[in-house]
Amino acid sequence: MASTADFRNGLCIEYNRDLWTIVEFQHVKPGKGPAFVRTKLKNLKSGKVVSNTFTSGVKISIQRIENRPYQYLYNEGDIYHFMNANDYEQTFIDKTLIPAPELLKEGELVTIAYHAETDTAISCDMPTYVILKITYTEPGERGNTATNTFKEATVETGATVKVPLFINEGDKIKVDTRSGSYSERVKA
Repeated sequence: MASTADFRNGLCIEYNRDLWTIVEFQHVKPGKGPAFVRTKLKNLKSGKVVSNTFTSGVKISIQRIENRPYQYLYNEGDIYHFMNANDYEQTFIDKTLIPAPELLKEGELVTIAYHAETDTAISCDMPTYVILKITYTEPGERGNTATNTFKEATVETGATVKVPLFINEGDKIKVDTRSGSYSERVKA
């Protein structure tokens, strides 16, 4: 058991029978009354961020999380198959653990976080940007770069992304996996 003196950003703790990471914390020693620690905690399963106050010195349970590199292979419905990049062992995780499953393409490298005690997958971290090829879009308009107008385009994974009017079929684009939005065109 540890105490609030051991708090640091990124620390994983068990709180209310759930796993949380500390996003931000601040020790406060008011002029009157006991010291306390103000925190922002992020739930590892839902991603929800909440504020919480701990009395200084209270005991907490620190949990060990292991991040392992995996390569995306394929999916069968809502079950996604990954291969460990180190020992070639395969694992399967549910679609709900992946932040943007529609942007995963075959061979993409991800990091899967495991709870060390139970050896269960908690979350899947995708790269911030992925490069995808446009498989279908309406024909582009040459020189139309001044307006802030977008059209829909289908990428190689089957996802639909809003892109500028000058993007054509066969172009490669960089997509932000956090928002699913177009970032820039990639030169081949």
